[in-house]
Amino acid sequence: MFQTFDSHASPSQGPGRLAALRAAAAEAGLAGFIVPRADAHQGEYVAARDERLQWLTGFTGSAGFCIVLPDVAGVFIDGRYRTQVKGQVDLAHFTPVPWPEVKPGPWIAEHLAAGVVGYDPWLHTADEIEKIEAALAGSAVSLKASGNLVDAIWPDQPAAPVGRAFAHPEALAGESALSKRERLAAVLRKAGQTAAVLTLPDSICWLLNIRGADVPKNPVLQAFAILQADGGVVLFVDPAKLDAQVRAHLGDGVALRPSADFATALQALEGPVRIDKTTAPLAVSHLVAEVVWGDDPCRLPKACKSAAEIEGMRVAHLRDGAAVVEFLAWLDDRTPKGGLTEIAVVSALEGFRRATNALHDISFDTICGAGPNGAIMHYRVTEASNRSIGQNELLLVDSGAQYLDGTTDITRTVAVGDPGQEARECYTRVLQGMIAISRARWPRGLAGRDLDPLARYNLWLAGQDFNHGTGHGVGAFLSVHEGPQRLSRVSDVALEPGMILSNEPGYYREGEFGIRLENLIVVREAESLGDKRDQLAFETLTFAPFDRRLILTDMLAPGERAWINAYHAEVLAKLGPRLSPFALAWAKAACEVI
Repeated sequence: MFQTFDSHASPSQGPGRLAALRAAAAEAGLAGFIVPRADAHQGEYVAARDERLQWLTGFTGSAGFCIVLPDVAGVFIDGRYRTQVKGQVDLAHFTPVPWPEVKPGPWIAEHLAAGVVGYDPWLHTADEIEKIEAALAGSAVSLKASGNLVDAIWPDQPAAPVGRAFAHPEALAGESALSKRERLAAVLRKAGQTAAVLTLPDSICWLLNIRGADVPKNPVLQAFAILQADGGVVLFVDPAKLDAQVRAHLGDGVALRPSADFATALQALEGPVRIDKTTAPLAVSHLVAEVVWGDDPCRLPKACKSAAEIEGMRVAHLRDGAAVVEFLAWLDDRTPKGGLTEIAVVSALEGFRRATNALHDISFDTICGAGPNGAIMHYRVTEASNRSIGQNELLLVDSGAQYLDGTTDITRTVAVGDPGQEARECYTRVLQGMIAISRARWPRGLAGRDLDPLARYNLWLAGQDFNHGTGHGVGAFLSVHEGPQRLSRVSDVALEPGMILSNEPGYYREGEFGIRLENLIVVREAESLGDKRDQLAFETLTFAPFDRRLILTDMLAPGERAWINAYHAEVLAKLGPRLSPFALAWAKAACEVI
């Protein structure tokens, strides 16, 4: 299987490692040290070698950091992980801190009267450090770039990954790598810049039409690159990752140099060099003579998918949707009989995807939470936590797949027996939020923060909400979490045609249940209506039934009911020919008109 169920860390290991880190900090003349989740590429998903936060604290979430001071060690986590962190760290030694509500700079100033706090400049962006230093200005506390103290005390730290790269076909990319390089180089020349430093693996993979195997679940190559204003690229990568076929694919316009040469090459750059303050390691800007802060030139073009990428995503979602329906039919048949566990459900779902004979990998560890585990937003089942699926409760399954033609991410919450009236009311409100986003039309130029409230309106009316964004960007056979586009109250990036996002409102009640529903959607031009204003809308990519047993139709407006019926009709039309007789019969019942 692609997914494993071992426990990656234990709270019991944290205290000893924390003591060792404090001792190393004191020896280095530091009062504290910051341990981020990020690696030198600032990716959300990191290789085993870079799981420093997990190794130190036991926390396995995909975002967060720990600030270790002499008398307190704060684990900063966002709303997705408030429940999870309490079960993964030793609360006698680590203190969960709600972030971003509590900012790191003021927190340090509150808990440290004076001293120097160290950080590894390869693991933090300039934007991060700048904000902390601004908050500490005027205090007796300062920051200092240093070596990585966690690496110094981690005796069996894994080696750096050496996954093999491979070419991504131009037919699926929709544009040659040469065309992309020339297009972005023209942007640099227009801005009077001689080069741009690329540190995000998915940016480099998109630009060069390659993929890799350095990070679990996301087909990216860990490397650095310099895009030059003449369209040439210098790629800094472990030579063992590139075979002759990939080298030939890259061509003469891409010079290959070992990763160890990156720092020296940065120092040799002349003229204005673009660096992204929010994604590049701070160390990069310290090595470049003339820095111009600007966006990674690949991020926005990558986010606006080509026609070929969108069509590939459509095809991948039909394949994946059929596998998910086969799974849901199996699940509905098995749960009344009892005896199922969360691990059994995860294994079965992966089996249905494998049966397509097209599965490259899953796109993240499947989240399968029964009853109270569903309230842990990014719950990962292990042998230790594996729960039997009981009767009269909710089961949340959030999963996805990587196919050569697209990346999928889908969540369905289903009833096992009768979960009760209140669960149905909450489910219906969450579904109403998903429908509101799906039906949205808006003037060109609005950002994710402008649409995010649509998903929450019915929950707000009931005094409810969810502590995560409504949606994240998704790559095309790339990272399942992609920026800069988001449906979030903090996102100011304008939505543009071709952007693919998740639409995933939820509701969670700690210790009882969790509800989340998720489809992927793509921004498109809206049909001209009314006074012919320039508007955008969404096309839904994901197809699988919602659980009609959990929908309270009396709560729905006529337009909401019509959307559900139209969506279910489309599910049958698109997936019916792909289903086994058993799954087709189940789907017809699941998609009956409400």
